[in-house]
Amino acid sequence: MAITPRDRLLDLTRLVSRAGRPMTGVDRVEFAYLTHLLQHGRLWGLVRSSLGYVLLDATGCAALRDRIAAGNWGEADRLSRIKRGLDPMRARAESDLRRICVARCLPLRLSAMLRRHLTRGLTYVNTGHTNLTDRVLSALRGIDARVTVFIHDTIPLDVPQYQRPGTVGRFRHFLNRAARADLLVCNSRQTERDLARHLAAQRLPQTISAPLGLDLTEPAQAPDGPWTAPYFVTLGTIEPRKNHALLLDLWDDIPDAHLLICGSRGWENQAVFERLDAHPPRVHELPGLDDRQVAALLAGSAGMLFPSFAEGYGLPPVEAAALGVPLLLNNLPIYREVLGDIPVYADVADTYLWHKEISRMAADHRAGRTRAEQAPRFAPPTWEAHFKTVLTLT
Repeated sequence: MAITPRDRLLDLTRLVSRAGRPMTGVDRVEFAYLTHLLQHGRLWGLVRSSLGYVLLDATGCAALRDRIAAGNWGEADRLSRIKRGLDPMRARAESDLRRICVARCLPLRLSAMLRRHLTRGLTYVNTGHTNLTDRVLSALRGIDARVTVFIHDTIPLDVPQYQRPGTVGRFRHFLNRAARADLLVCNSRQTERDLARHLAAQRLPQTISAPLGLDLTEPAQAPDGPWTAPYFVTLGTIEPRKNHALLLDLWDDIPDAHLLICGSRGWENQAVFERLDAHPPRVHELPGLDDRQVAALLAGSAGMLFPSFAEGYGLPPVEAAALGVPLLLNNLPIYREVLGDIPVYADVADTYLWHKEISRMAADHRAGRTRAEQAPRFAPPTWEAHFKTVLTLT
């Protein structure tokens, strides 16, 4: 089925709010939509800035994409400089928005701005779990917009014990507003099932499942460090849900391998931070690496370890599988849906099995039995297939 060109309004609030930071999985999805929609139909961008709303036309959206890709932001303008408490990189990004936008307004004028500039009946797309407010929805209904919302996961409701204070309530409000959309796009059948379960008491909009595409990163020169082969990589924000504690518990008994923790420190994880601050032997914390450096480390590793308690999609293991890197993962349904029999699965309650498999993977690496030689061939999902599914309905 051909994709019909049409006007679309993409919410870019999340990408701008995180200017200057390494991209998360959610950020990557928003960026992929920005890149793809610029080539299909007429694209507009909406951003909720610290001083109100900003509207971009297609030229502005392309300029924003280029700035995000290059990390190249202009100087903060006077408005950003007088806004107290604004992160410096976000101040520069919001200043650039004001330079390239076609319109901006205070929150109370959002409806009027959209009516003045946008075509009635266009499609609004929100992929960032951000800025889906009553004000925005009301303004969109005022121009008869069709609303499409991307649902990455329902983790805050599924494992509330691993969330920051206030996250569960905010996510519940977000999900209730998302239920007023015309279409909900899920990244997996598992997320689609979870969504139906949490919204069982109310009318569920049309839903579709469209696996995320993967942009393979060409490895760069691996960063130097005090580690030696064999080493393992775990990737992601150091937060309770990612379960770094399990790996730290195990590593004292794995004397012949190193552990590289690639990710920034998150929240509500003081016990793990204190253990890392004590510099346990053969454990190395590596925040702030770019995608090419991470890919290089993965390519030389004995495997990726991912003991996360819950995932909406689990993009790092998918990326590692595409590189032919052996995987040891918690036994989660989403991994089996996306990766099938490629990883080794071990329940995180079975520490003996984790120790046994890590030791085996280290021995395989020392013997030269690594990467594609031992991992089944994996064909990752593509963005082309994702958008072929989504854009026929948006």
